[in-house]
Amino acid sequence: MNHMQYQAPDNLLDGRVIAVTGAGDGIGAEAARTFAAHGATVILIGRTVPKLEEVYDQIEKAGGAQPGIYPISLDGAVEKDYRDMHDRLEEVFGQLDGLLHNAGKLGQRTPIANYTLASWQKVMQVNVTAEFLMTKALLPLLEKSDSASIIFTSSGVGKVGKPYWGAYAVSKFAIEGLSQVLAHELEGTSNIRVNCINPGATRTRMRATAFPAEDPATVTTPAAIMPTYLYLMGSASEGITGQSLDAQ
Repeated sequence: MNHMQYQAPDNLLDGRVIAVTGAGDGIGAEAARTFAAHGATVILIGRTVPKLEEVYDQIEKAGGAQPGIYPISLDGAVEKDYRDMHDRLEEVFGQLDGLLHNAGKLGQRTPIANYTLASWQKVMQVNVTAEFLMTKALLPLLEKSDSASIIFTSSGVGKVGKPYWGAYAVSKFAIEGLSQVLAHELEGTSNIRVNCINPGATRTRMRATAFPAEDPATVTTPAAIMPTYLYLMGSASEGITGQSLDAQ
């Protein structure tokens, strides 16, 4: 099956509880709305509450299950914050069937020779360490699912390092590695599958920051890449783990 052309049944995610980070904007907001449209109860995780509330309202207006909102700042959160997240989500939802790590920080676009430590550490904190801590904290909730999916967000520069992408590229190489390590650890011992998606060039604010001269109208919309997200989050990908898929 070509995951890029996957046509998900409307009820694909009925009764599933799925957490999405960076859910206030761009691909995260689109994925949250899409998962909800296919039956999921979505937990909107992000740092800007008004944006999360806007996505919440869009989901409710479209007739989706009432979502949850979980505000957290990934660059400031410590391990205890993620343990608290586990406890709160367990209390309200009981289990998790999916976790989409979509939040990311671009950082500086500059040669390594000029890259500041502060920017490096912030990018690695948000793009790698926060994802490790959140995944670790939420694994017990994912273990309760009969079939859970963790999706990490990669990038073309996480497969081939390109000049001036600095910590962002390095962080995405790290995420590919984290995803593979976790996938192999859980394979055969758990109902959790772990994969990466490389969204490709997509019309988002991050893309506009990285490529200011590009005409956004020439770039794929987040909605157009959702088949791959639905494929990996739903039952069609059961048994698929440790993979890195391109969404376009």
